[in-house]
Amino acid sequence: MTEPKPQRGKCPICDRAADAKYRPFCSRRCADVDLARWLSGAYAIPDTESEDGDEGSEGVVRSTGPDNGSPGTTH
Repeated sequence: MTEPKPQRGKCPICDRAADAKYRPFCSRRCADVDLARWLSGAYAIPDTESEDGDEGSEGVVRSTGPDNGSPGTTH
C-alpha cells in the first residue's frame, strides 16, 4: 500500500499552488505582499474588550501614538 502524496496547499494571496521554498506562498512576490499587509496594519485581530473595559484586556498593550497625553509630554 502506498502513502498518498501530500497535497500542496494553495497560496493565500493568489490561490496558486504553494512552492516549498516560499511555503505557504507560491513565490517571493506573494510572500512580500503578505508582509506588506502585516506591516501596514491591514491584518488585525478584533478587540474583544467588554464595555466595562476589564475583560479581554489582559496582557494587551495599546499605544495611541506619540501624542498620547502621557505625563512628561508637552503640547
